[in-house]
Amino acid sequence: MKLSRRNALLAGATGLAAAPLLAASAAAQANPARTMRDGESAPPGVAGRDYRPVITPDGAALPYRIQGGVKIFHLVAEEVEHEFAPGLVGRCWGYNGRVHGPTIEAVEGDRLRIYVTNRLPAPTTVHWHGLVVPSGMDGVGGISQPSIRPGETFVYEWTLRQHGTFMYHSHHDEMTQMALGLMGLFIAHPRRPQGPRADRDYAYLLSEWQMHPGASRPDPNAMEFNLLTFNARAYPGTSPMLARTGERVRIRLANLSAMDHHPIHIHGHVMTVTETDGGPIPQSARWPETTVLVPTGSSRTVEFIADNPGDWAFHCHMTHHVMNQMGHGIPNMTGVNARRIDRAVGAILPHYMTMGHDGMGDMGPHVESGHMPVPGNSLPMVGAQGPHGYVTMGGMVTLLKVRNRLPADGSHPGWYDDPPGTRARIARAEELTRDGVDPAAPPRP
Repeated sequence: MKLSRRNALLAGATGLAAAPLLAASAAAQANPARTMRDGESAPPGVAGRDYRPVITPDGAALPYRIQGGVKIFHLVAEEVEHEFAPGLVGRCWGYNGRVHGPTIEAVEGDRLRIYVTNRLPAPTTVHWHGLVVPSGMDGVGGISQPSIRPGETFVYEWTLRQHGTFMYHSHHDEMTQMALGLMGLFIAHPRRPQGPRADRDYAYLLSEWQMHPGASRPDPNAMEFNLLTFNARAYPGTSPMLARTGERVRIRLANLSAMDHHPIHIHGHVMTVTETDGGPIPQSARWPETTVLVPTGSSRTVEFIADNPGDWAFHCHMTHHVMNQMGHGIPNMTGVNARRIDRAVGAILPHYMTMGHDGMGDMGPHVESGHMPVPGNSLPMVGAQGPHGYVTMGGMVTLLKVRNRLPADGSHPGWYDDPPGTRARIARAEELTRDGVDPAAPPRP
C-alpha cells in the first residue's frame, strides 16, 4: 500500500494513542503485583469490604488505627518467652510479646505509618522484605538509616504500591537477631482482587532454630538446626488448618530460615502455585504441585479445592526437618544388637536404654511413657500420639483437616472417622490365600 501523508498522520496518531496502553501493559508485566496506577489514591482498606483477613495459625494480627487517612501500626521489639511445643520453651526476641511477630495486614494503596520501639539490649532495625519502599524506609542499619538504639522509637512511612505475601525482620546483626526470632509476616491485599477469592486464607512463616537440650536460649551461632517450625511452632504443637469440603483454600508460605530451603508437601490434594513474592503468576504459566519448594528469603502461595475429606499431613519433605531436637553427631546404631550393652550399662544406670538400633521411631513413646528421662526443657525427637498409634513426625509438620461439616465455633473437629472399607488394615489369611500372596516368599523382579 502506498503510504500517503494522510495515512502517515493517521498511523502516527494511532501509535500515539496506543502508546499509553502499551506502556501500561509493559508496566503491568514488569510489576504484576500492582493493580493501581501511580498517583492513584485510595481510602484505607477495610477488612470484610476490601479483603478477607488471613489466618495465621498459632499467630495473631497486629492491630492498627486510622489517623487522618493513614493506617498506624506499632511494633515493639522485646525479649519474649515462647513455647515452641508443649515441654519446650525458649527465651527469644520477638515483637509485641510474640514469636514470631504479629502479622501485618494492609491493602494496596494504603498509606502506612509504622512505629518501632526498641526494648532490646542491643540496637535493631526493621526491614520490609520484598516490599518496594523509598530508600530511606528500607530498614538496613548503617545504609538506609541509623540503627534504633535501646529505648528509641523510629517511624517508617510509605504508600503501599503492591500486593502479595511478604515479611519483615531485623536488618541489624541479622545472624543473631533473626536466629532469636525477630521476624514476622506482612500481607498486602490487592485493591482490586482478580480471580476467585479464597474461602480460607492461611499464612505460614517457616524458620529454623538450634535449641540445645536443657538450654532455654536459641543458639544464634549455629549453622545446623534441630528445631524446624511453622509460625514458630513445632509439631505436635502446631494447630491444624480447617476446611469444609469444596472450599477454596489458599496457603501462603514465607521462608526466613537461616540456611535451608523447604519443599512443603501436601497429602490428599494437588496444589496450584499462584504467586511468588514477586507477584501473581499469569494463569497460563501456573502449574500443579504436590510439593512446592520455598527458597530461603522467598514466599510461595498455593491454592487448591479441599475436595478430599480426612486428616492430611502438611509438612516439609526434608526428612530431618520433621524431627525435633535431632542431634547430628550420633553413631549409626541401626542393626546393632544392643541387649548386652543395655544389661551391662543398666547395672550402673538403671534408666539407660540404647536407642537407634531399630531406627528412631520408638524414642518418642519411650520418653513420653517415662522409660527414658531427658534433659529439662527438651522435646522428644518425634511426635505425638495419634488415633492409630504414635506419630513419628515432629518439627515442620501440621495437619489439614477437611470435613463435610465443621464445628460452628471453629474448634478442633477431632480425628477423622474413615468410612467403612477405606482404611488400611492387617490382611486376613483367607485374603492372602485367595490372591496368592505368600508373605514368606515375596516375588523377586
